[in-house]
Amino acid sequence: LPPETGRPVSQFTKGDSPLLGSTRKFKKHGESGIEISDLLPNIATCVDDIAFLRSCWCTNTIHAPAMYELHSGRTLMGFPSLGSWVTYGLGSVSENLPAYCVLPQPEGVPEGGAPCWGAGFLPTIYQGTLFRRGPSPILNLAAPKTVGAEQQRKTFDLVKKLNELDLNPTDTELSARIASYELAFRMQQHAPEAVDLNRETETTRKAYGLDRPETADFGSRCLLARRLVERGTRFVQLYSGGGPLITQWDAHDNVNQNHEKMCGHVDQPIAALIKDLKQRGLLDSTLVVWASEFGRTPNSQGGKGRDHNPLGYTMWMAGGGIKGGQAIGATDEFGLRGIERKISVHDFHATILHLLGIDHDKFSYKYQGLDQRLTGVEPAKVIKELVA
Repeated sequence: LPPETGRPVSQFTKGDSPLLGSTRKFKKHGESGIEISDLLPNIATCVDDIAFLRSCWCTNTIHAPAMYELHSGRTLMGFPSLGSWVTYGLGSVSENLPAYCVLPQPEGVPEGGAPCWGAGFLPTIYQGTLFRRGPSPILNLAAPKTVGAEQQRKTFDLVKKLNELDLNPTDTELSARIASYELAFRMQQHAPEAVDLNRETETTRKAYGLDRPETADFGSRCLLARRLVERGTRFVQLYSGGGPLITQWDAHDNVNQNHEKMCGHVDQPIAALIKDLKQRGLLDSTLVVWASEFGRTPNSQGGKGRDHNPLGYTMWMAGGGIKGGQAIGATDEFGLRGIERKISVHDFHATILHLLGIDHDKFSYKYQGLDQRLTGVEPAKVIKELVA
């Protein structure tokens, strides 16, 4: 990098290693003519429905703190996640499914772990519900065959009565536990149908890539996300990356090898989700967000890899009232720093809340004597050109 760019220090590099040029091929797509690399041929067919934010930045180069910032607006644990804020503000559409569902990949959760979907200081009922892999994303959905519906109802009512005998109104954990039992009881009647992907047509299953080993897992979770949204789940948090380093987007050793594999998992399912929502008339009312805790450095790590870059990277949105077919902001010629229409994490959150009908300046929760907000106390601006 030339001296005028500085020497940004990342987790494993000091900014003085040689630049690593991209070997990918880029082409213009759609009526908007937005350029997409050859890693994402299916998403390239959806560019006119997507708004790309090309000048995002955050404050940390370490995975977990940066993940906390992306999810909660803070680099420390213990603050409510975006999904918790949204469900606190908007409530649940469905009485029979969790309002906030989290779908990690089977190899493991992201490095930030459970705080990425935690409720923080909000009432515990607003934390995310973790789904598992396979045909039974939620354990014990089926009632025991030896227990009849009437007996189960009486047992549930007795447990609820006992729980409420000495309930302290300020004990949100116990209140959340009681509410979870009530929800679990209702889910035994309704959730099995919601999570049964075999009810989808073969054409739909194939569109999401369920017939291909490289896309089957992520495709199943994208399809499950659509089914949950369709049935009233307010917020679905779906992860690509988690567990061992070889199953993450962490391209320290070989960026081409890593991104070819990871993009191969998600490209077809993501495009299928956008097109499926659009075909069903759900895209206008469903905000699809693809986000990362940071990007990658333009200079190399070890010759073939890239380190963490929080100074300038891309995230995107589709549906939910956004104006698609545009790229907002830009980085410098090296792809190092955002230089045009820089977008902070707080700007990102403020925009999401705005699209959901919430004024981030007025949306708060009293905690430790302060009116706490997702977007904090520093100025945050809605990305107005994103809004249709």
